[in-house]
Amino acid sequence: MVSTRDSYIRDREAETLADMFGANGLRRRSVLGGGLLAGAGFAGLTATSLSAHAADAPAAEITVDQARTDPIPIVIPSFGPGVGEQITQVLTNDLSNTGLFKVIPGSAVSGTPDFGPYKAMGARAAVTGGFSGSGSVRVEFRLWDVLTQQQIQGTAYTTNSANWRRIAHIIGDVIYQRMLGEKGYFDTRIGFISRSGSIHKPRMRLAVMDQDGANCRMLSSTQTKLPAFSPVRDQIAFLSYASAVPRIYLFDLASGHQRIIGDFNGVPLGPHYSPDGNSLVVPVAKGSGTELYSVNIASGAKRQITSSGGAINVSPSFSPDGSQIVFNSDRGGSPALYIMSAGGGAARRLSYGQGNYGDSVWSPRGDLIGFTRISGGQFSLGVMNPDGTGERIMTQGYTVESPSFCPNGRVLAFSRSAAGASGAIHTIDITGFHERAIPTPEGASSPTWSPLNV
Repeated sequence: MVSTRDSYIRDREAETLADMFGANGLRRRSVLGGGLLAGAGFAGLTATSLSAHAADAPAAEITVDQARTDPIPIVIPSFGPGVGEQITQVLTNDLSNTGLFKVIPGSAVSGTPDFGPYKAMGARAAVTGGFSGSGSVRVEFRLWDVLTQQQIQGTAYTTNSANWRRIAHIIGDVIYQRMLGEKGYFDTRIGFISRSGSIHKPRMRLAVMDQDGANCRMLSSTQTKLPAFSPVRDQIAFLSYASAVPRIYLFDLASGHQRIIGDFNGVPLGPHYSPDGNSLVVPVAKGSGTELYSVNIASGAKRQITSSGGAINVSPSFSPDGSQIVFNSDRGGSPALYIMSAGGGAARRLSYGQGNYGDSVWSPRGDLIGFTRISGGQFSLGVMNPDGTGERIMTQGYTVESPSFCPNGRVLAFSRSAAGASGAIHTIDITGFHERAIPTPEGASSPTWSPLNV
């Protein structure tokens, strides 16, 4: 097959993988002792409410759109020396990187703060808190509304000292939710392909990291590609050539165990999860075409859900309610986005812009579909409404691909590369602002965002 940038959809999806993962898994959720914080996603953490002198105030009524225009000034103090200062830095970075908060450094304060200086700084909210302990540690924080001088939230976390970074992310998520009225996304991870070696023959290993680039772990020792994070489990689906027959594998990050999801009469490509995590949609290439198959994860049963007479159907993504699938197909003559029932059947074309469309991904909020497009040798990343209207481009580049939404749908991760470069993972707000690169040890591509607190 002739490889050109305009034919990247077929070439990229058809790349094969090599070798099975090793036996060692990532035990990120395993910690020592203690109780369980409901919803926090790992054992060994207790959370205790810190009551205010008055009843806890309701969350400040600030919308995300308001915060984009006028970021919320918030005072973040030092949580103390050593680990306390590291918590302060992670929390500051989490909030600042959203573009929705303007962090004002503050001195360590416990109890009720003096609101006068905070008002003079123009602060809308303030945090007080501290860190204590060594093996078993306690992190306290209180969130205050500076204008009403009332406590919005107060919590003390007790856990193993190794979990200090996750505590910082959890505090950031609490602040995000209490100030903006929707869940945060800081206590999440991103699976991706770590790339090293030459551009033309790279070494490509599956890796996972925190959403800010910390705690990066390599999960495979040899070639991998096209991962997908489960929306409900600590699990990644991927394609491997552990033998002469290409197969879909599931990798459990907590145990390190992996298993095969059957065989296909053709070459399976990158898997994609249903919202309940119980099934996968897998493009399967056979002859000149590629059809989509639904695969039950428990039983391995497979069912073909497209039948397009030799067309290439790839990059499927479910709607949040699981009722529909958006995908890319060249059935109309050139690659475009289509939508159909999750059970299969007739498909309706969504995209009509100039150029060839590539990746598609449905926002977990249900309000947008992210996509890539190539026109005139230029890649673009954009979003549109689920009915195909309102298409807008957020960023462009030599290569821009593999979009993946964060759990609250406010940010997209994607891979960006320049000519001759191995690429990097970037994130961007759905408005097209606050693009930034996530640091990785090597070149990186194909990000897949985890759910919150798996």
